[in-house]
Amino acid sequence: MKIPNLVSFKGAARWGRHAVWDVGLSLTRLVRRPAPGEFQPYTYTRTDRYPWLFGFAAEHIGPRENLRILSFGCSRGEEVFSLRRYFPAANIKGIDINARNIARCQARARAIGFANGTFELAATTAGEASGSYDAIFCLAVLLNGDLTTSKAQRSDPLLRFETFDRLIGDFARCLKPGGLLVLHTTNFRFCDTAVAAHFNVVCEADPKHLAPDVLFDRNNQLMSGERERYRAVAFQKL
Repeated sequence: MKIPNLVSFKGAARWGRHAVWDVGLSLTRLVRRPAPGEFQPYTYTRTDRYPWLFGFAAEHIGPRENLRILSFGCSRGEEVFSLRRYFPAANIKGIDINARNIARCQARARAIGFANGTFELAATTAGEASGSYDAIFCLAVLLNGDLTTSKAQRSDPLLRFETFDRLIGDFARCLKPGGLLVLHTTNFRFCDTAVAAHFNVVCEADPKHLAPDVLFDRNNQLMSGERERYRAVAFQKL
């Protein structure tokens, strides 16, 4: 009697596990909806994810005393810890809507003795003082990846422009005059917001740094091909 090849069994088992995982992930994405106040339902991040953008910001802002920086939607803290290398003397605060993310950030900060840095659970900047930050970073937060993968023609009901506009308006309130807003990978354009006229564009991304995520207009309608044209990522408050 021929004995089945054990390697074949192992390969089939691995294939089966991957197939189940893929199906499960697809089903999860079909039903996953942002929690109240949440845009991006996925927490993917990595260390020094945008070195070209962090480097630009550090050069643009330059060394100054009492520098205060906010990382909005800091996820598991990689952005905050990465920003420390670019702004060694700054006071850096990270906020996120996910309590587990904040707990993880705080534990890591304690473990490494992260000075001049704090983490706080928050869905918006409503609790921040007006004119209190020299820079606000909001990177790959104000979007939902499923809008791209599903080829959605409208952003609602997942996301609405009015919510984006309101958040950006409060970012503007929190920035000092001359402050820098760094806004990369979103599902809406900064230029469509009510506060855009109070900012100058100071950095546009090289096309190779643009994510494939789609853009929607003020009416939540897909703007076909606009991602390739719209490259503004950093804005200075007048």
